[in-house]
Amino acid sequence: MTNGHLDIIRRGSKLVDHLVIGVATNPSKDPLFSLDERVKMVRAETAELAQNCAAKITVEPFDDLLMAFAETIGAVIIIRGLRAVSDFEYEFQMAGMNAFLNPDVETVFLMADAKYQPIASKLVKEIASYGGRIDQFIPKRVAHAVRAQIADRRRRKAAP
Repeated sequence: MTNGHLDIIRRGSKLVDHLVIGVATNPSKDPLFSLDERVKMVRAETAELAQNCAAKITVEPFDDLLMAFAETIGAVIIIRGLRAVSDFEYEFQMAGMNAFLNPDVETVFLMADAKYQPIASKLVKEIASYGGRIDQFIPKRVAHAVRAQIADRRRRKAAP
C-alpha cells in the first residue's frame, strides 16, 4: 500500500456512504505479502481515516473477477486511481470490459495527486530490494514490514 493508495481512499471516501476497499489476489504479480497480510495492513492504515470520516470504510479480500466481487458486496460504483496516461489506457479498457459484465456498476476515476503520480508499488519494492529509502512513498508501518520481508527473503535465499 502506497501513499497514493491512501490518497485515493481518503478522497474516494468523500464520494460514497460506504467505501469497501477490495484487496485482491493477482496471479500476474509477485506480492511480498500474503492476501491476509495485505488485508491486515490496509485495515491498519485506514483505521484512523475510518474513525474520522462520514463514510463507513471496510476492507475485504477477494479472489474473483472485480465485477463478481462488486456484485457480491452490492457496489454501484468502482473507484480507481490513475497516475499517468499509461494507467488510463489500461483502466479505460478494464472499465469497458467491466461495463459489458455488469452495466449497472459505474467506474469512477480519480487522478492521483501530483506528488503521488510517480509512486508505483513495483518501483517501491525494487528500491527497497536495493536498500533504498522508501519511507517517503509508503506508510511507515508498511515500510517497516517491507524491509523486514525483503530481509527475510534474503536470509532464506542465503540459507543452505
